[in-house]
Amino acid sequence: MRVLPSGSTALLVELDDLAEVLALYTALSDQPADGVVDLVPAGRTVLVVTDPARTTLDAVERWVRGTEPRPAGRADGALVEIPVVYDGEDLDDVAGLLGCGAAEVVRRHTGTEWTVAFCGFAPGFGYLTAADGDWKVPRRSSPRTRVPAGSVALAGEFSGVYPRDSPGGWQLLGRTELAVFDLDRDPAALLTPGTRVRFREVPA
Repeated sequence: MRVLPSGSTALLVELDDLAEVLALYTALSDQPADGVVDLVPAGRTVLVVTDPARTTLDAVERWVRGTEPRPAGRADGALVEIPVVYDGEDLDDVAGLLGCGAAEVVRRHTGTEWTVAFCGFAPGFGYLTAADGDWKVPRRSSPRTRVPAGSVALAGEFSGVYPRDSPGGWQLLGRTELAVFDLDRDPAALLTPGTRVRFREVPA
């Protein structure tokens, strides 16, 4: 673990891998410290944001280092069901990469409970991980200049839903009409760290 200042009101905790991030994030979330106003997990880091009127960075660093990480529970967060039409442009390519048919990819994707590990890339974009199954799928060698909002995709060990039209290099499995980010909704982001996700196949 490496703890670095991030500006005058936050600490950036660097860890070796995503499993360590989730274990520390879970433990810190379960034992909140006075003056800590936000915890932001990412692929290899946890950003700890503080209120300087209530605490100091030295005190927060002692809290971080004194907290025993624990494996993240995958059954505690709210469950979100996402309806998906599995007609993505890369579905057959993903099937080839995983050594199975397209129908089996859909069966495995819908049969897995996913958990939002962290958010990033764009507002409302959750990086979803699976407790089981081999989902090591490389990004496309040539990214698309436009991926439509609602696209359901895979890349590396993650699945995700594009919250808006944007460039992207993930492998597209299908699409959903469910808005994962809506400024007129409270909260705007449907997928936040710890949220459980189930994908459900629906007809076109």
